[in-house]
Amino acid sequence: MKKFLPVIVLPLLFAACNTLPDYVPEGYQLAFCEAFDVPESINEFEFTQPGIWILSDTGNKTMALEFTGKSEQYIPTVRSPHTIGLISDLQFGSFVLEADLLQTGREYGHRDMCIFFGFQDSTHFYYAHMATKMDDHAHNIFIVNDGPRTRISPESNDGIDWGDNIWHRVRLVRDIASGTIELYFDDMTQPIIKAKDKTFGTGYIGFGSFDDSGKIDNINVWSDKVVKKPAGIFTLPGN
Repeated sequence: MKKFLPVIVLPLLFAACNTLPDYVPEGYQLAFCEAFDVPESINEFEFTQPGIWILSDTGNKTMALEFTGKSEQYIPTVRSPHTIGLISDLQFGSFVLEADLLQTGREYGHRDMCIFFGFQDSTHFYYAHMATKMDDHAHNIFIVNDGPRTRISPESNDGIDWGDNIWHRVRLVRDIASGTIELYFDDMTQPIIKAKDKTFGTGYIGFGSFDDSGKIDNINVWSDKVVKKPAGIFTLPGN
């Protein structure tokens, strides 16, 4: 079940919660955690096409959030991912995000899943694109800034092996002050993609894909700041 901090600056509220993983910066607190262990957990997210998102079996008698295909009913106004599920009522400052991802689509070069962050609205956000092969349109960190998505990561490996029915642990680290963005995949000692950008500050976080399907589980977000938004204030086109 989700846990969140209902106002803006986390350390003032959770001074007693001072135990953090050693890779989380001092002053951060756990701002969101979700293991999808109750049916209501899906209501914590807002989707570009709600009908393709479900809670499904992980194979270990637990549940995960799943998107079953591309959001065909949602047509972005600029070239950018179609399938987006955002944590609907929280905006995060600098953060460390961890989650388990399982890609359920066919194998091809752009077989992907995405993590969205710094999300302002449907034409202003970042996303980390994880794909089998790297090129200028895949397996990089991108910005959507009132125009088609643009690669902003000068450092990236050649791609990843999603495999078949294999869960992968990912970590995304963003520092707003420095602009640094780092993505880790399975190996938490070395980022596979790096970027630096300060265009967008505090924003929504979410998951999804350009064209494919997948599952998300065991989300944790540590942050130095979270802004609570009233229910219904944020709506994606297509909802």
